[in-house]
Amino acid sequence: MSRRRRKVAELTYLAAELGDQDGGDPKEFHAKPWNAPKQVSRKGRQLCEQVKDALHGALASCADEVLQSVNVMSVEPAPHTGRLRVRLAAEDRTAVQVAVTRAAGYFRREVASAINRRYAPELVFEVIG
Repeated sequence: MSRRRRKVAELTYLAAELGDQDGGDPKEFHAKPWNAPKQVSRKGRQLCEQVKDALHGALASCADEVLQSVNVMSVEPAPHTGRLRVRLAAEDRTAVQVAVTRAAGYFRREVASAINRRYAPELVFEVIG
């Protein structure tokens, strides 16, 4: 079957009435529900809250004064719980971004010790001014 889009005039010869699905992409029509973005489960939200609490403690105990003034706004899966997006609120975005990338391994180690999972999630930091 050809992948080109059929014109309406060609479709009228093939069907008595044209419907919404006529001329549509069959990949979209046969899309599986498991290909759609997933909702965060209760366990995923629970993990995000545990990571948020662990990061609050890690930021408070950090020796860097720049990181001590940072607040954790939210933690959410991106796109699943193996990678978590951490949104931080800070006044000086560039200094905080440099300090966070330097201390990313420390934060991941602190999170791994606080949660009970086989693998520690990867943390992606986003600094909001």
